[in-house]
Amino acid sequence: MPSNSGTKWSASFLASLTPERRADFLSQLTARELKSLRFDWAFWARPEQREPSGDWHTWLILAGRGAGKTRTGAEWVRACVCGPTPLSGGRYSRVALVAETAADARDVIVEGPSGLLPIHPRGFRPKFEPSKRRLTWPNGAVAMLYNATEPDQLRGPQHDAAWCDELAKWRYARETWDMLQFGLRLGHDPRQIVTTTPRPIAIIREFLAKEGHGVVLTRGSTYDNRANLAQNYFNTVVKSYEGSRLGRQEINAELLDDVADALWTRSMLDRHRVARGASLPRLDRVVVGIDPAARPSGAGDKTSETGIVVCALGEDGRGYVLDDLSNRQGPMGWAQKAVAGFDRYEADAVVVEINQGGAMVETVLRAVRGGLPIRAVRASRGKTVRAEPIAALYAQGRVSHVGALPTLEDQMVQFTPFGIEGDGAADRVDALVWALADLFPRMIRPVPDAATWDDERGGGGSWLT
Repeated sequence: MPSNSGTKWSASFLASLTPERRADFLSQLTARELKSLRFDWAFWARPEQREPSGDWHTWLILAGRGAGKTRTGAEWVRACVCGPTPLSGGRYSRVALVAETAADARDVIVEGPSGLLPIHPRGFRPKFEPSKRRLTWPNGAVAMLYNATEPDQLRGPQHDAAWCDELAKWRYARETWDMLQFGLRLGHDPRQIVTTTPRPIAIIREFLAKEGHGVVLTRGSTYDNRANLAQNYFNTVVKSYEGSRLGRQEINAELLDDVADALWTRSMLDRHRVARGASLPRLDRVVVGIDPAARPSGAGDKTSETGIVVCALGEDGRGYVLDDLSNRQGPMGWAQKAVAGFDRYEADAVVVEINQGGAMVETVLRAVRGGLPIRAVRASRGKTVRAEPIAALYAQGRVSHVGALPTLEDQMVQFTPFGIEGDGAADRVDALVWALADLFPRMIRPVPDAATWDDERGGGGSWLT
């Protein structure tokens, strides 16, 4: 890293200042000091962009678009190969730079706005020889460019450090990664950094499984770097995709997956999603579906959750999922939450499953609001049998989610004909099913001698099976 000795400030001092004091301090610097500060990464970097301490082999950065991961990778390489002066050596001197394609290696890693050439002060800047796929620093350190469409480029060369950019997009991720590992053998402590937007590919999952065992994981979202991105970008692009599957992956850097044979997929949910705040058709009927917790929630309990989902039937004949109010509170807590949702969305009824707790469920709701229109339903068939006709509505494009309902949707895409995938529960899905089944009664076969609407309201109805 370039030395700042001789100036009247230090990186640690600047990093300790509040934004207001920092701006005031910068206004007092000379042109020479400002020029030096421009290349001081210790000053500009956010904490998560600084190299982790400890014993590790791979630094994995999973971050959204524009989060600053490319700049972090470039600055890490610069810190690795540059000493305090242009001709003094750094920690590493034989670096592999691997991108998705040859064009990405040149346009992003080397010449891009956050690439290696722009971030170096002139005296430290490496010489780039495109025809040789090579960068050479004044101190003799060399970096070679490779791409993931030709894994055999890495068969033979050896290195002491590597930077892999957008690995989750690599065409031959496994083959390229393996060839790189065989050559990462120089020096006493070879290391590598991986900067990528996450995708649910096997190699990314393997990294996550090894976290803490040679792998350090850093996460980041587009919002983390908001100060350096155009406001118009957030007003248009980010707002448009926020909450969608693509947005959760590309903006929030969430690792999303579709489970094989799941009744719902993320693309199915995204296809007919309506932005929160968008104009909806007149809603003919609104209900709050409740699936009570199987038992009182304890500290740290991840299974005892009361599902509370608000759904509506529009005059266009389509269903709209308006909100997910599910929580792990006690009986009075979830009942108050449900009644608040009933009021907020001017609902017509509460549809509550009474297998768990029976009359107690209705009693608790009435303790919060006497005269609440309650439709009590009992599950006489399995969860999957009840959910399948509702999933069919989604497949037909007859249901829209209003805005992002990430936790509910995470349960939905893990719900298979054999139950929920993994150790999770399906309380939110059950509440959704109860609500939509009430709005689309023909999707559910009635049971003879069924109970009716609450007597105070009158009207006919049937148990949902």
